[in-house]
Amino acid sequence: MASLKELRTRIGSIKSTQKITSAMKMVAAARLRRAQETLAHSQVYYENLQTVTGRLLKDMLQEQTAGKADYFFPRIVQPLREDAQVYRLVVFSSDRGLCGSYNAYVLREAVRRIRELRRVGKIVRVLAIGKKVADSLRRRFDDLDMDVRSGVAAKGADYRELREIAEQLLNAYTDKQFDVCEVIYTHFSSAVSREVRLQQFIPLALDTSDPRYALTADAAFYDYDAPKDVVLMDLLLLLVTAVLFQDLLNAQASEHGARMTSMDNATRNAKEMISKLTLKYNRLRQNAITTELIEIISGAEAL
Repeated sequence: MASLKELRTRIGSIKSTQKITSAMKMVAAARLRRAQETLAHSQVYYENLQTVTGRLLKDMLQEQTAGKADYFFPRIVQPLREDAQVYRLVVFSSDRGLCGSYNAYVLREAVRRIRELRRVGKIVRVLAIGKKVADSLRRRFDDLDMDVRSGVAAKGADYRELREIAEQLLNAYTDKQFDVCEVIYTHFSSAVSREVRLQQFIPLALDTSDPRYALTADAAFYDYDAPKDVVLMDLLLLLVTAVLFQDLLNAQASEHGARMTSMDNATRNAKEMISKLTLKYNRLRQNAITTELIEIISGAEAL
């Protein structure tokens, strides 16, 4: 049985840990609020950009079908080839731990997809944004071709960082270094609700039959000053960057939500442990006092 001194030391240690987890919870909550605000604002930009790009692509396809024009469509908007052999996986995870099962679920989906693709003879190359899942993937796949980007958005989401990554991926796709690029990220719903998703990234899956891409809206007709194929190329880089940026914002908000929940649970558990240990300490102290009193009384009676 633990002594009174050992219990005092343990209670003090748990109280110190409780202060740390409580502080980490508050920091995560503040970062979560900022991430949610950025995500909400970015979502509007992303959806409008997607609508403009889809509308332009639909207009160009209709003109080409009608024989009014002959456009060159870049590979990024062409349908996925059935003989695609080389897959590039972009995996969003965190650089730090203490965020519950956030990284574990991302890792599970990444491992599942890699094994699924290898089972049918595909070549898989990974771009890991966040080192936690990257370290685990290295332990599971010795021969995995993987690049790691750590410290991305360390001081908050930065659009320029994602633009650089998007340009590198586009250049690699143009040089035919891979045939398909997929993204594994955690979609944010709320602080306690999130979902790991697998999304085809390149080529872009723009369904031109979507009603959002109608060429008229409220009797307004859209025209373009520059040649449409030039405008399309400019929009595609913006859209690719916006998709990656949106995935990063979802991943960051999910990470902060998971860390806040995890630290809240740790703080509650620490409080419960302190309560139980304090009760045990008081009982032992009471027993010790009672024993001393009995010894004193017994000694007095003996005299």
